[in-house]
Amino acid sequence: MKDERVAPAWEPISGERQFRLLVQSVVDYAIFMLDPAGIVRSWNAGAARMKGYAADEIIGRHFSSFYTPEDRAADMPQRALATALSEGRFEAEGWRLRKDGTRFWASVVIDPIRDETGTLRGFAKVTRDITERRKAQQALDEAREALAQAQKMEAVGQLTGGVAHDFNNLLQAISSSLELIDQRLSVGRSDIAPFTATARAAVDRAATLTRRLLAFARRQPLKPERVELNGLVAGLWDLLGRSVGEQIRLERRLAEPLWPVHADVNQIESALLNLVINARDAMPEGGCVTVETANAAFSPADLVNDPGVQAGDYAVLTVRDSGTGMPPDVLARVFEPFFTTKPIGQGTGLGLSQLYGFARQSGGFVRIDSAVGRGTAVHLHLPRDHAAAASTGQAQPAAVPALPPGRTGRGTVLVVEDEELVRMLLVEVLESDGYTTLEAADGTSALARLTNAQAGTKDKAGANPPVDLLVTDVGLPGLNGRQLAEAAQAHYPDLKVLFLTGYAFQALDDRHGDGEDGLGHNMRMLVKPVAVDAFRAMVRKLLSDGPSDGI
Repeated sequence: MKDERVAPAWEPISGERQFRLLVQSVVDYAIFMLDPAGIVRSWNAGAARMKGYAADEIIGRHFSSFYTPEDRAADMPQRALATALSEGRFEAEGWRLRKDGTRFWASVVIDPIRDETGTLRGFAKVTRDITERRKAQQALDEAREALAQAQKMEAVGQLTGGVAHDFNNLLQAISSSLELIDQRLSVGRSDIAPFTATARAAVDRAATLTRRLLAFARRQPLKPERVELNGLVAGLWDLLGRSVGEQIRLERRLAEPLWPVHADVNQIESALLNLVINARDAMPEGGCVTVETANAAFSPADLVNDPGVQAGDYAVLTVRDSGTGMPPDVLARVFEPFFTTKPIGQGTGLGLSQLYGFARQSGGFVRIDSAVGRGTAVHLHLPRDHAAAASTGQAQPAAVPALPPGRTGRGTVLVVEDEELVRMLLVEVLESDGYTTLEAADGTSALARLTNAQAGTKDKAGANPPVDLLVTDVGLPGLNGRQLAEAAQAHYPDLKVLFLTGYAFQALDDRHGDGEDGLGHNMRMLVKPVAVDAFRAMVRKLLSDGPSDGI
């Protein structure tokens, strides 16, 4: 006869024992109790597995044993208990220590425990090891940053042809103006004002275009500020026109007055440029792209399809095209990362997903209207900035006075510039104002000249009067301008320094100085191309002021 065994009936156990068995059996969470002073009074299997302590090794010790030395020095354990008491719960993430001294990234919750009379009996503490999740999130963030940069550079690449064409036109205007000036001066004619004005206008346009491209292409975290969208659109208009080409008409309809917004200027510029390029690509046979701005107020009922978005006032930036439009199945997927309808190699599929992420991060949202044969409109909604102060979203250079008539400069200036023509012009300006000048074409020779000058010795170039001001390009061969300035000021702390650079961020990326924007003691910076009067005024200011911190 077959032996059949019947499982014994489940034996009821007390609720307290059930709870104790439940807590003890959990291995993925450290669950334990503290007394009111923070002493560990219980210890489950998950705590032993996660932290490495057996129950008899840790019960009776203070829970601060799990905190890093820096957190203990900052009194974080006691602050956590105080927060749990005052707010009813403490919840945070941070580094914690195992018994062997290794660290793990923990999600921690502490709840106060009170009896039926309301008396505090201790704290319940639940800890989870989320180190791997944190690593995955960091990797994802880095990938997103890299992909965002790739997408931005893709847009820059699409602009290359138009920008090169435009720069050639600007160079042609400058070159022709100089030739006509030379011809007229050679025959004694002095009516050259129209040609100097043309050349200056071309230089201004080239400088503006360069600044826009550098701001667009550089890597940076979000830096929200007050932005006037109408001013931003106007500042980008020439660049947008070059991006769409001659077959497409570009129009703008800007609301006045328009509410200011609080967002990252460069991200808005990037979004606008990419939307215009997308609109261009949707109209291979030509058409019209319209950039619009408007004010809009939304109630909670208006935002039922936009979870997480707050009701209130928004400024809306819209890019509308008359292109092919999108069918419903494509429209439903446009915000998916890597989704694109463009051929392989012609798009990353990141544009609209990046736009969506930027809008949400800024407290706004994106909506798209599109239908086959009727074109597409992308609406970027950014929350209204209610602050009193206003900014245009454009960096406005401070006005600088020209050198007063009859004022002669005093002091010696060492000019370091590897481009000979630029160096010659800077020296000419300084000497015409009465300054004594020394020259160098690279950082190494400049440092030698400076050392000789401050020591009162001569070199192959002749006499070296003591240098009062170092004017240097940042991008020098070998020893760059920043390294030169730091080496010079290490020996001569009161030496004034004026950086000239065609790429402002290059001077600021290596932030060793104590002053604002990374510039150190007695340092200033001007971005090329710089007006002669602005250069003169800055030199005069540096040589007339006492020691000062960088700006």
